[in-house]
Amino acid sequence: MNNLTDQQKGSLMAFVAVMFITPDSLFIRLSNVDTWGLVFYRGIIPFVTVFFGMLLIYKLNFFKILFKSGYHGIIYIVTFSLTNITFVVSIQNTNVANTLVMIATAPMLSAILGAIFLKEPPDRKTWISIIITFLAILYIFFDSLKLGNFFGDILGFITAIGLAVGAVTIRSAKSKNLVPAAVVGKLFVATFALFFIESFLLVEKDLIIVPLMCILCVAIPFVLVTIAPRFIPAAEVNLFFLLETIIGPIWVWLIIKEQPSIETLQGGVIIIATIAIHSFLKLRKS
Repeated sequence: MNNLTDQQKGSLMAFVAVMFITPDSLFIRLSNVDTWGLVFYRGIIPFVTVFFGMLLIYKLNFFKILFKSGYHGIIYIVTFSLTNITFVVSIQNTNVANTLVMIATAPMLSAILGAIFLKEPPDRKTWISIIITFLAILYIFFDSLKLGNFFGDILGFITAIGLAVGAVTIRSAKSKNLVPAAVVGKLFVATFALFFIESFLLVEKDLIIVPLMCILCVAIPFVLVTIAPRFIPAAEVNLFFLLETIIGPIWVWLIIKEQPSIETLQGGVIIIATIAIHSFLKLRKS
């Protein structure tokens, strides 16, 4: 890892994280646990595993790093907690493809926030991409209004905003380690779910699906995604989430035959193609 450039380190972390995340939506669909039960386990299991891992690595320095993160840490805890909740509730209230297409807008939202708060203004190509992706989102939203999936889509878009704010926060605090803040965020998620949970019981296949999902698709990726923006721009990290937008619905379609609407496919193709062309042009330039 020491022989790699910052660009290579950040890109590798983001890529590995997203590959672990791709079956996440499928696991959520396959489990029989109610929404708040899922939110609770997706908070508490990663919290316990990563917290003890961090204590082994950093010992009591964990708390020192947490307090040193200051207001960046507080912003990250809030956005991280919010996105963890809205993601699960969104997937249970609309098509998986719709949620993931909404999340695909995070890179463009990061570019806007980066321009405002980090003084990293997007170039003309990025602005054109932002306008096209937002028009495609409006098209999908209009379709969801007719289908009654609007609530799930709105939460998917809120998840994208949260991801963008989180990535820009990490980017602006390059010298700080925000993994402990993310760990605390997981504890907040589990605590919040306690107020709404109906049952803690895991039966039959959920005994395998829920722990597997929480460690493979949640715990490992969240550490990698929290570290990656220290090496590459926030918008670039979020670009890797486009892989989830493509692969996630394929898992769901192959295993449980959930098919997205024509409008979602059309809007999704426009969003992914726009961001892919934009990324290619940026990489060629660099």
